[in-house]
Amino acid sequence: MSQEGETLQEGRNQAGEPEIRHTQHGDISGVPDSSRAGRTTSYDIADFPPLSSKLEDWRFTPIKRLRGLDDAALQGPAPAVSVSGDDAVQVTSVPSEDPRVGSAGIPEDRVSANAWSSFREATVISVPRDAQVAEPVIVTLTGESEEPAAQHIVVDAGSNSKALVVLRHVGTAVLSQNVEFSVADGANLTVVSLQEWTDDSVHASSQQATLGRDATFKHVLVSLGGDLVRVTPSTRFTAPGGDVEMYGLTFVDDGQHLESRLFVDHSVPRCRSRVNYKSALQGENAHGVWVGDVLIRAEAEGTDTYELNRNLILNDGPRMDSVPNLEIETGLIAGAGHASTTGQLDDEHLYYLMSRGIPEDQARRLVVRGFLFEIIQQVGVEALEEQLRASLEAELARTEN
Repeated sequence: MSQEGETLQEGRNQAGEPEIRHTQHGDISGVPDSSRAGRTTSYDIADFPPLSSKLEDWRFTPIKRLRGLDDAALQGPAPAVSVSGDDAVQVTSVPSEDPRVGSAGIPEDRVSANAWSSFREATVISVPRDAQVAEPVIVTLTGESEEPAAQHIVVDAGSNSKALVVLRHVGTAVLSQNVEFSVADGANLTVVSLQEWTDDSVHASSQQATLGRDATFKHVLVSLGGDLVRVTPSTRFTAPGGDVEMYGLTFVDDGQHLESRLFVDHSVPRCRSRVNYKSALQGENAHGVWVGDVLIRAEAEGTDTYELNRNLILNDGPRMDSVPNLEIETGLIAGAGHASTTGQLDDEHLYYLMSRGIPEDQARRLVVRGFLFEIIQQVGVEALEEQLRASLEAELARTEN
């Protein structure tokens, strides 16, 4: 496997002043709109230019396959929402004017802004203050239409609460979606976002989280189905002591485009973030994209962050674009780094297993299982983990040997 990466830590020059060791891999200096610090945010679609491959945020995305989510009137029916789990969790439908809507983020791209201007009601899932929710909250979103639609979901975790929320996307949809996670002081929220759409579905989802003081947030993204799926998770710290972990798994098949673009905004002191995304790709014209942006602002002293992306190409034909970006505006940090690897199955691993009597096709599956199952274990719901393992087994059974 080829690998590029580095670790950056606080250093001092000969004068004893803090200095930054600038990254070489993923250097995007000089690229228009490349810095996350200056990106446009707006509720108004008119504030964003028409989509083009010349725009940094869209240079890997097959824009024509969005099927109008960037400029069409999103008047189709949104996926139906059903919620199961602990009775302590409250589920309500609220108008777009509700104060909880927009509390965790503002649209950062044209598709998200189009959805914002199109939805009329939002689903709000509230975890009360101090509640310790033992049972997972399963939110199933079932699409039944190919007409372009908009949807808005808000998950509000009260102070010192603890909960696990699963967003499971199934059925057929052409959907632009905004999801907000508001994690109050001392709260501990785990979110699992599953994309298990039918093969003809299109899904663009902006998922934004804000963390209060000493809050903990874990986001697990699993994308398996759909024609084009583009998920953009972001996390922003609003007070010291926050801790975020972001995990991702994509399995890209023939002709699929599965894209993950994440952003971690360290704007306050003494917060920690860890990112670990993995992809497996197989088949002709399978295209995976991972872009990881981490920004450490000047006031975010004591930041501790690291992001990792690893990708496995299972046969000839797929393409993987992996871009880790690390911007640092202060040298007074605990540590920062990133790494990206993309490669094919290791022949030595296969030889080791085959030399012990394991057929080649089974050996290949064992290696891929070991590579991907680390992410599935982060889900935290045994029944769901078993279903995901079965889904991956089905995908691996289709691999060309």
